[in-house]
Amino acid sequence: MGRRRQGEIENGREASEATEQVVNESRTDRLRIRAAWMYFVEQMTQNEIADVLGVGRVTIVRMLAEARSRNEVKITIESELSEIVRLERALERTFGLQQALVAPLTAPNADPLPAISAKTGSFLSDTMKSGMRVGVGWGRTLFSSLPFISAKSLTDFKVISLLGGVGVVRRYNPAEFAWRFAQIFQGDGYLIPTPAVVDSVETKIALVERCGLQEVFEMANVLDAVLLSVGGIASATTFSRGGFLKEADREALLARGAVGDLLFHFFDRNGDLVDHPVNSHVMSVDVDRLRKAPIRILTSGGEEKTEALLGAMSLIAPTILITDEESARRMLEAVSAS
Repeated sequence: MGRRRQGEIENGREASEATEQVVNESRTDRLRIRAAWMYFVEQMTQNEIADVLGVGRVTIVRMLAEARSRNEVKITIESELSEIVRLERALERTFGLQQALVAPLTAPNADPLPAISAKTGSFLSDTMKSGMRVGVGWGRTLFSSLPFISAKSLTDFKVISLLGGVGVVRRYNPAEFAWRFAQIFQGDGYLIPTPAVVDSVETKIALVERCGLQEVFEMANVLDAVLLSVGGIASATTFSRGGFLKEADREALLARGAVGDLLFHFFDRNGDLVDHPVNSHVMSVDVDRLRKAPIRILTSGGEEKTEALLGAMSLIAPTILITDEESARRMLEAVSAS
């Protein structure tokens, strides 16, 4: 019995190590193809590529040599990743991103949420470091990324929820996501224990100044990173189910050009906040503070969010965009057509 148990443990360890090896190899392959694309297609120098990818020049030389030895570089780059890399580079140039991460889909009409969530979780696993202060939003995409984040212990790691709570939609409550995200890295979580939307500006000011919330909002001035998602106005169901947006309000927002929301801040295609009371009644960190964070991660996708994603490019000016390949194509096509 003991030998059988020991065998099961060893088999489980071997399976875990094999899975980790596959993940690491996939990331290495992707980085190598990106380097090859930049060098052979975009004619960038090895030093320029090293700066973009955040690695040393010697690493770039090695990756380019390996790409040639694998026959991935001929007249064109032969790899199933080449189209994805092309989309990523086009997004980076078009929107001034530091990095775009595009998740492939099994079919054009496939639900992009699982692919984007997996890509987001993998990126966050590599990006989160000890000593960081990270402000987080909420939504289905962010919540669904949690199973794909590798748990590890980070020292002096702080997670700040950027939005008040939603009482009805418990599964996607901002507080729930912030708490679970902090737990993955054994960090400290800071919440805004109020409704997401209040009845007046006066109530908002009173809650911040008189109810001990000032400290949480002040932490937003020194964030190292923000992790956000956008919602589409055409199907603002989460907001509605939370009891904060009546159909008449949604129609009024649409009439004023709203295409989506970021932390319940509704904005138009140009990235400007629309003139509606809801934008001043939201218990969330304002957009100007979010834009001060050096790392601004935006993760979203889906046909109904194309306009919202385009507006968010100006509103929040993300440094990192994570989306799916069909959303990437729609965004680039919309810019080309305008």
